[in-house]
Formats: sequence, C-alpha cells, structure tokens
Amino acid sequence: MTDMNYIGGIVRILEIPKQKILNNNISIVKIRVQFPQFKNIQIVNLIFWGNLARDILNYYKVNDYIIIEGYLGLANNQSSDLTIQNLKKVEITVLKIYPFLLSSNINQSTKNV
Repeated sequence: MTDMNYIGGIVRILEIPKQKILNNNISIVKIRVQFPQFKNIQIVNLIFWGNLARDILNYYKVNDYIIIEGYLGLANNQSSDLTIQNLKKVEITVLKIYPFLLSSNINQSTKNV
C-alpha cells in the first residue's frame, strides 16, 4: 500500500531561500517554487529540514530546476481581516532533492559554444 500524500516532481526555484533556526539548533528553510509542467502554473512552498536545508542554501540558486520528493501538507493562511476566509496553502516537506538543470551549468555550456 502506498502513501497518497507522497509527491515527486521537477520544480523551478522562484526566490532566495529563507532560513529559520529553531531553539534546538535545527535549521529550517522555506522557499517558493513552481511546477513548470502544468499549463496553469502552480506555485507552492517547500520546506527543508536539517542537512537538506544547508544544501539548498549552499548549492542552489534562483531559476535552478530540481527534482524533489516529499509529503504534501496544507497550511492555514492566517488573516486579520474577518471578511476573508482562512485560505489554505499547499506546502511540501522535502525528503530528497536532486539537481536537474542548474543555471550555472547553462551559463558554462553557452560559453563553450
């Protein structure tokens, strides 16, 4: 039997990662990405913990494409305005990450042509 909330896919990094360190010195990084293979572009938040958080800060940049595997979750979007309903945002807690198409590799390959 498989877990229905497990997801894998190729995403493009949209912004610089934001790091937060918890009380017990565990690093968390949040980043916005998009799934470029859909006709209507889906933007989601990724959450990285521990060593993966360090790796995303050190090795990946904006506009890099990465392959991710992780679990889907819904986060409540808290609003101070009572007329707006609480919206839920999709978040993916990433367990594995693989480089797919890095912008630094594209720049180097075009210089060699």
